[in-house]
Amino acid sequence: MRITFSIIALTALAACGGGQPSGAISRACEASGRPGANASLCSCVQGAADATLSGSEQRRAAKFFKDPQKAQDTRQGDGTSAFWNRYKAFADRAEAICR
Repeated sequence: MRITFSIIALTALAACGGGQPSGAISRACEASGRPGANASLCSCVQGAADATLSGSEQRRAAKFFKDPQKAQDTRQGDGTSAFWNRYKAFADRAEAICR
């Protein structure tokens, strides 16, 4: 649950980068409707995703923006998987660079 809230807080509070959304994560970020989710922030978050997640992992993670419960379910059911470990690395990286 803490990871889910970290992602939500990240999209609401952080800001960096620039440019137009160009990947699954940035599109999901902008479409989320969360306060603070703008092209600059979402582009930064996409950069963190590009550095840590494969394309298919990005598409899987993008679904978490629309349905945060899906992230919680994934963590609980798949908490030690390679995907979840890379997802956590992505979230940590995005939080660190997109402030």
